[in-house]
Amino acid sequence: MSLMIKKVKYLYLNVLIEKIMKTGKMILGVIAVIIIALLLFIMVSPILVIAEDTTEGTPGVDMAAAFKLPSGFEWIYPGSSYNENGETLHNIHMIDPDNPYGAARDIISYTYGYTPHIIVSVNEQAAEAIFGVGLVDNIRANDAYNGYNNPYATGTMSRGDAVGTAMTEGTFNPLEIPLQALMGNIKVFFV
Repeated sequence: MSLMIKKVKYLYLNVLIEKIMKTGKMILGVIAVIIIALLLFIMVSPILVIAEDTTEGTPGVDMAAAFKLPSGFEWIYPGSSYNENGETLHNIHMIDPDNPYGAARDIISYTYGYTPHIIVSVNEQAAEAIFGVGLVDNIRANDAYNGYNNPYATGTMSRGDAVGTAMTEGTFNPLEIPLQALMGNIKVFFV
């Protein structure tokens, strides 16, 4: 009798394992399809990554980048990005307080001729957690405020170069990305 029970348990476990394996294969297939769809979507419509200064009364966009496949990041200057009314990317929260990321999408479409449908907002806490404390100070030290004719600017780089240099000089910690997203310091918007 106990041999019969062992055979039944064995058969039951084999069937259970087969079902788990089939479910696992199906889940992996769905994940693969999602990844492929996302990559195709990014090839057609780049992701807009914006660095927002949330310490200001009304947040402002201090820097942005479009992420495209296969070229990677392309720096976008908020003061040089504007809509048909001349309103800049820096002021999206003032332009449309109810839909600032829709305003960002429209500005990028008007200035650069492509429409991002995914916008990733990163605040200064997330940036410093991911790229190291002092990131913002490092950017400011290198930024020459090109275009602003600021004689007191000590840096010699464009803002894009200053950001890129600060990011590479910092200690990149990718484990902070999901943590900062859970804390609300990185937000993803579909527009």
